[in-house]
Amino acid sequence: MNSGSLTEQRITVLGGGIGGLATAAFLHQAGLRCTVYEQAPALTEVGAGLVVAPNAVKLLRRLGVMDQFCAQAVRMDVGWEFRRWADGQVLSAEDLATSSKRLFGEHTYTAHRADLLGVIKSKVPIDFLRLGERCVEADLSGPRPRLRFQNGDVVETDVLIGADGAHSVVRQAIATGTPAVFSGICAFRALVPAAEAPALARRRSHTLWIGPDHHLVHYPVSAGKYINLVAFAPAGDYTVESWSATATTEELLAEFEGWDSRLTDLIKAADSPGRWALLDRDPLERWSIGTTTLLGDAAHPMFPFFAQGSAQAIEDAAVIARCLAEDPDPSQALRRYEDLRRPRTTRLQQQSHARAHINHLPDGDEQQARDAAYAQADPLATNSWIYSYDA
Repeated sequence: MNSGSLTEQRITVLGGGIGGLATAAFLHQAGLRCTVYEQAPALTEVGAGLVVAPNAVKLLRRLGVMDQFCAQAVRMDVGWEFRRWADGQVLSAEDLATSSKRLFGEHTYTAHRADLLGVIKSKVPIDFLRLGERCVEADLSGPRPRLRFQNGDVVETDVLIGADGAHSVVRQAIATGTPAVFSGICAFRALVPAAEAPALARRRSHTLWIGPDHHLVHYPVSAGKYINLVAFAPAGDYTVESWSATATTEELLAEFEGWDSRLTDLIKAADSPGRWALLDRDPLERWSIGTTTLLGDAAHPMFPFFAQGSAQAIEDAAVIARCLAEDPDPSQALRRYEDLRRPRTTRLQQQSHARAHINHLPDGDEQQARDAAYAQADPLATNSWIYSYDA
């Protein structure tokens, strides 16, 4: 694998989501070519909104897409709020308008996933992309990684980056015998037109309501045209893990019966919420074999309770591109990439997992102690290790 320079070797990225396209964009910026294989016939993002925290914003700025991004995103000017389920009592609040840039060098934003994907895609040359290519097998047994596609095509490459999500084909080849298990939690997502949302939800705030066995997050996206809503509830016997599955507004409303009327009014305005069961996966002990590695959800799928899934994929992308650009030996570059990234993402996986219990406490002594701790805590200081990080 040391023959020839890396610019002459073939880099393949499997997956054209946010992590895969960010990898292609940073590789291109570093002067390296790659080919991105994506199973969908067009580059789109299912889902709805996401939080783009300062650690990700720094990297978007380095890609040169901030003007385009800010035209579609929403800057958080009110802040993060934790509210009590029954009456909306504010348990904790942080003024992001003045704190975020002062502490971390960038503001905090929210955005529609498709908008973020679009601005990253603008930095990827069109000839890097191969759409409508569904990979069914990754073979790492030979001298070079090989991918087999549903249409019968076989691609051999020098460097393989698996950015193909939580059900990654490349992950299966690297980490056999690491099955996912259902977490017992399901998530709902919906977009509500801002004109139909309660005034509380239209503020430029990331608001999180917590209560027994449930919590719900809402914030504006798409330049304020919509309110993104994500809710978490017991899964029961629901085990569908697909972002294309749907629920009814009545099903979502039933989960939050008795909660503050401003919250239930927001839910009533939602149309055909998406619903999926959260899978639980332990952190991997390794991401790489030779010149094959993993990135984003393929490497470190995490519960969305710190809103860092996409941010960590973008961080991965920036680091892997720099490692490959600086080291002519790709296997050594990928080892460096994994050594740099795995401790941080493992910590986030573990802390996101623990947050489910904390957010969903039933009313009682433990809940009251949690609420009192929230009232005294400085969440930005507590989580500075996440947001101040510069990949």
